Amino acid sequence: MFRWMIFLAIFLVADYYAFQAFKTVVKNNWIQIFYWIITIAILGNFVFQFYGFSRRNGFTHAHSYAIGFFIALLVPKLVLLFGVFFEDIFRVPQAIYRYFTVGEAAKGNYFASRRQFISKVALGLAAIPLASVIYGIYKGRYNYKVLKYTLHFEDLPAAFDGYKVTQISDIHSGSFDNMEKVKYAVDLINEQESDVILFTGDIVNNKAEELVPYKNVFNKLKAQDGLYSVLGNHDYGDYVNWDSEEAKHQNLEDLKALQKEIGFNLLLNESTYLEKNGDRIALVGVENWGAGGFKTAGDLHKAASKIDENDFKILMSHDPSHWEKKVINDDYHYHLTLSGHTHGMQFGIEIPGWFKWSPAKWRYKYWAGIYKEMGQYINVNRGFGYLAFPGRIGIWPEITVIELKKGKEVV
Repeated sequence: MFRWMIFLAIFLVADYYAFQAFKTVVKNNWIQIFYWIITIAILGNFVFQFYGFSRRNGFTHAHSYAIGFFIALLVPKLVLLFGVFFEDIFRVPQAIYRYFTVGEAAKGNYFASRRQFISKVALGLAAIPLASVIYGIYKGRYNYKVLKYTLHFEDLPAAFDGYKVTQISDIHSGSFDNMEKVKYAVDLINEQESDVILFTGDIVNNKAEELVPYKNVFNKLKAQDGLYSVLGNHDYGDYVNWDSEEAKHQNLEDLKALQKEIGFNLLLNESTYLEKNGDRIALVGVENWGAGGFKTAGDLHKAASKIDENDFKILMSHDPSHWEKKVINDDYHYHLTLSGHTHGMQFGIEIPGWFKWSPAKWRYKYWAGIYKEMGQYINVNRGFGYLAFPGRIGIWPEITVIELKKGKEVV
């Protein structure tokens, strides 16, 4: 309770300070009152949803939207707050100087005044993140993008020259609230006509039951050589308080069964071969292995125990930190690793081929797209769904299509 009181006090003090810029530009009393009604309503809903939050029932749509609205409220006001603070850096020293150097009549209401120009600029700048957050919630979370890459390997088996792999990751079915948009995305995946579809974990947020409404959507996924999947950190049910260990275990078994009904061949520290015209490539799938407190159930050596060192290998591992910490320097050469997990933090700026930035880069060295180290590639998929914040800004939901080519890359 005390922490919530501190949080509310700090927020409202900062908000009132930001309000100074708003009221300098907007003089209408009713609009100013509306400003506070919206603020109190969104803040009140946020507190209502999270005060006494219990992990027993898990994270719901109501929690997600409470976060979304709170961010939509907070970010523009931080811009206003910064604008007023920036103004005061210059205004306060000038006011002090005037107080001691000019007459009483000239001192006037200097501290009470606000520069219209600075406040208008701050208000204009605040509109940009507000519009971005609203777009991210309303459109961005279902703004699916197909990203295509061609990767060259000299030792690729000849029969797999031109082989197409579609990767999806981080479905988080418990977050969805628009069945038609998800159906559209599944159709978009099938339109790629890839040879195989690989899913790299986090099919739910917490519970297997989240997947049930979408089972008959994802079972429409089709690929000539089948569908394969691995588990992500959210699939184990670790972020919910269960009545018993048996209930948690049963949830995982239910999830595995649902994946099988959809058509996924779930690889749990296992491997298989994809065969074509007498050639083959090894497909290896590990359970989740993540640095920084995430589950480390993945066992790379166990998963690869039935394949040969000289096989061409595709590894499915949910968390890219596994590639960084374990895979790159392994005795086996893993030609291509497919990961997800980061979501690109669902926020960033990307200009394809020119610029890519997200706060995710401060947490993960490999956070989105294709990377190459020691002759090995990883693709970190930005995710199919979304989690917590019910939107995406600049980092759009991704369907990856990778074409494998035999030979050297032509530069």
